[in-house]
Amino acid sequence: MARKQNGTELNVEPGIGEVRRGILVHGIVQGVGFRPFVYRTAKALGLRGFIKNTSSGVSVEVQGSEDLIGKFLFEVQQHAPPLAKIHSFEVRPMIPVEEDGFSIELSLAGSEVETLISPDIALCVDCRRELADPENRRFQYPFINCTNCGPRFTIVEKIPYDRQYTSMKGFAMCPICDKEYHDPLDRRFHAQPTACRDCGPRIELRDASGQKVRCIDALAEAAALLKDGKILALKGVGGFHLAVDARNDAAVRLLRERKGREEKPFAVMMSDMELVRQFCDVEPEEASALLSPEAPIVLLVKRSMKGLSASIAPGNDRLGVMLPYSPLHSLLFDRGADVLLMTSANFSEEPILHENREAMERLGGIADAFLLHDRPIHIRCDDSVTIFLSGKLRQIRRSRGYVPAPVFLSGGGAPVMGTGGELKNTLCFLKGSKAILSQHIGDMKNYEAWQHFEQIFRHLQGIFQVSPELLVHDLHPGYMTTQWAAAQPLPMLGVQHHHAHLVSCLAENRTDGPAIGIVLDGTGYGTDGMIWGGEVLIGDASEAERFASLEPMPLPGGDAAITQPWRAALGYLFRSFSVLPELPFMSGKPAGLVLELLEKKLNTPETSSCGRLFDVVAALSGICDRITFEGQAAIALMQAAGGSIGREGFSFSFEENAGGLRILVAPLVREIADALGKGMSPGEVSRRFHRTLVDCFLEITLKASQQSGVKTVALSGGVFQNELLFEALIQELEHAGYRVLTHREVPTNDGGLCLGQAVIGRRFLEGRYRGVR
Repeated sequence: MARKQNGTELNVEPGIGEVRRGILVHGIVQGVGFRPFVYRTAKALGLRGFIKNTSSGVSVEVQGSEDLIGKFLFEVQQHAPPLAKIHSFEVRPMIPVEEDGFSIELSLAGSEVETLISPDIALCVDCRRELADPENRRFQYPFINCTNCGPRFTIVEKIPYDRQYTSMKGFAMCPICDKEYHDPLDRRFHAQPTACRDCGPRIELRDASGQKVRCIDALAEAAALLKDGKILALKGVGGFHLAVDARNDAAVRLLRERKGREEKPFAVMMSDMELVRQFCDVEPEEASALLSPEAPIVLLVKRSMKGLSASIAPGNDRLGVMLPYSPLHSLLFDRGADVLLMTSANFSEEPILHENREAMERLGGIADAFLLHDRPIHIRCDDSVTIFLSGKLRQIRRSRGYVPAPVFLSGGGAPVMGTGGELKNTLCFLKGSKAILSQHIGDMKNYEAWQHFEQIFRHLQGIFQVSPELLVHDLHPGYMTTQWAAAQPLPMLGVQHHHAHLVSCLAENRTDGPAIGIVLDGTGYGTDGMIWGGEVLIGDASEAERFASLEPMPLPGGDAAITQPWRAALGYLFRSFSVLPELPFMSGKPAGLVLELLEKKLNTPETSSCGRLFDVVAALSGICDRITFEGQAAIALMQAAGGSIGREGFSFSFEENAGGLRILVAPLVREIADALGKGMSPGEVSRRFHRTLVDCFLEITLKASQQSGVKTVALSGGVFQNELLFEALIQELEHAGYRVLTHREVPTNDGGLCLGQAVIGRRFLEGRYRGVR
């Protein structure tokens, strides 16, 4: 039987003993060099057949001896290109046909092709070698890349993923680049951002006024400015960084002053792993993450800050570290830099700046110079932040290197979108068995983030060809995401905040539940209109029972009590004592005004928040009474513990009420105040407080399990970024025989909320959603 291949009829008969196999590959296997890799592998083994993109993934048919096909299957699965992520690999027998050679076939015109765009990936080993090779035509070229590395997601405007639909469309390839681009045997086959010094993007240096600096080597000049203590605005892959010499304390303090970032830790970029190990302890898994194609920031335990500015991450035992992940970074370090403070160029949780003109206008009072390039960034994408806890690398901020790689779910269903929360916002589309989460967007209270949210919504909807049947939002009526959903011409569903956290953890673990969800965070709108945040739920995506929660306590002044935790501490004392104790933390504070609010119950919302409880203990202990960045008091309290929790905790107790089991807070506050009054150190208070929470939630879990029969526990919410509480609670729960689910692929904080929302939305469309009771 003759077969047509690319329009040509073939008449090569099958060989004796030949077999044919059909292979369907799902995952990130398009636009990442997978087809040319398969082509080269098949050609090297002398096999016949073809490979092409289809609506179901990448389809391969291969023909030859059983032995050679076995070798082919092994090579494809075990040695795929670094950007390829194979999710499933289906092999089926087929009847041998008449065929000549192996080819890459075009998709049928007009057919829908499954699209999974690769994230932006760090400079690969081959390109790094060429970058340093004086004989290579891309020697020292700041935009070298290939199918195994370079920008992808941030340059894609729409699909199909072809150069004309990327921000590289303005750069016409020279004849040599064009030849490489069309050669299946070349490493740059169909690498859309491929370019060289003759046809690609260029860099330039501008001064603070925006005037071009005339110099022979812009990178060398930029490195010299950094050495001189200047602040450099550097355009990278997904946006601008502000950079200074991390060894220059005056420069670091100047950046803090100009940016208005008083105490929040900065991250650094170090030249190589040898230098990283000089300043930090590095576990093997942490080294693997730093050197990985994703190249995130990793929060490492400090070893020594000698030689670095103490102002980089004050009061913190960890340092955020990344390695040079773009050729531009590598070349800047080659010019003399070895440790640079690198922070996103933005303001107060606004999105990272990404356009040249906008950066020069908005950073004019901060940066002394601008290192720019003319490759447009279509969609901005901040650096990812990770931490290695309890044996796994975990996301704190999921962006560059990971987005838009999907989180694979246990099953499929209708297309749904989750809009996320108000802080650390991300959004999520569900398409089939894939959850596509956006990059970090930020605080939705500012207009720039709102615009960024809308751009990302349109961008992801376009490149993944997904039209949601339902928009799922948080219950809070004042959230901008709730208001955005209400303005769209689509059905919408409000979902309780902590239920979404629980389901997010279940979903990424591909577990349908039910589970006991211990969900601890700062703020979440409850079904009763109160502020929740210390919740134990039992349920799954269809429904959940509020089994237990922290006792509600007053927040005098509302949001003011969040930024000034001494106010919250006074509110907790007011509720816990008939006569207020005298503690040093109140010295010089306008307590009378706050007490008047409490007595008259004016602007004094109540909360069951575990995050606020951390703030209160930190304030009572004199550790932190003013917050300049989210989580500051809780971090300071954890740091005070000195890396360990106590063997003994404070006492805790429960009471039954109509809304479920109540974990009493007032007795705990009284005991902590009494201990401080008797001279207990803040460090010992912190250690005992952490032990109290571990023991308390272990006992609550036991009660929930006895009532429900459930032996699976899911931990979610921003409080579980606290490594002492997180690791100790996991250990105790597992020792007690529970299966413990935690977050790895998506953040445990509100950055993972949208996933849970979207999965709950599917249950709603199936008629199976009953909410939280």
